[in-house]
Amino acid sequence: MSDMLKTIDLTSLDLAALLCSRVCHDVVGPVGAIVNGLELLDEDDSPETRDMALELIRKSARNASAKLQFARIAFGAAGSAGSSVDTGYAQQLTEQLVADEKVKLSWNTPRLYVEKNRVKLLMNLVVIALSCIPIGGTVDVTMEGDAENPVFNVDARGPKPRIPPHLEDMLAGKSESGTVDAHSFQLFYTGEIARAAGMSVSVSLEDGLVRLAARPERAAI
Repeated sequence: MSDMLKTIDLTSLDLAALLCSRVCHDVVGPVGAIVNGLELLDEDDSPETRDMALELIRKSARNASAKLQFARIAFGAAGSAGSSVDTGYAQQLTEQLVADEKVKLSWNTPRLYVEKNRVKLLMNLVVIALSCIPIGGTVDVTMEGDAENPVFNVDARGPKPRIPPHLEDMLAGKSESGTVDAHSFQLFYTGEIARAAGMSVSVSLEDGLVRLAARPERAAI
């Protein structure tokens, strides 16, 4: 990471706006597809068109619901201050999120109630892992330790895996301009969650595997 990088300092309004844009970006596609399906029904009431439109509507509604439920925990308040989140629930939401993706998710963590920011961090690491394998592959989620001292590993495998540009800088809350845009906000936000959770995140790419690892800052890396 270059010494010339600047610390990113967002106002609360800018952070809220970028979060809203992130969620809207996720749901506008499936919601638009629902609208398209309804327009098909209006234009043609033949049995074939009706079946095709209803299938499009059903699939898109499931997709929109999955994205919103995931966002409620990964990006939202996820309960009151100091609350914990069931890792099994996080698994369920993540499996729903990737159900229609070209990705096979393997989630192997004990079912525990873990401090909410740490679960949010894990879910956001999965989102980054998906971006590391843009043409599909596998994402493996594992956890070591216990609810008080969890160590998360999120491994992404697939054809031509890549690490998103400036990932480590953004995770550290730094950029050349000292700002962040909608394209890199996910990376910056994940770093903010890590700091709030008292976790450090490391990234590596070796032998076709991208590993995102998070552990309590006091633990040796």
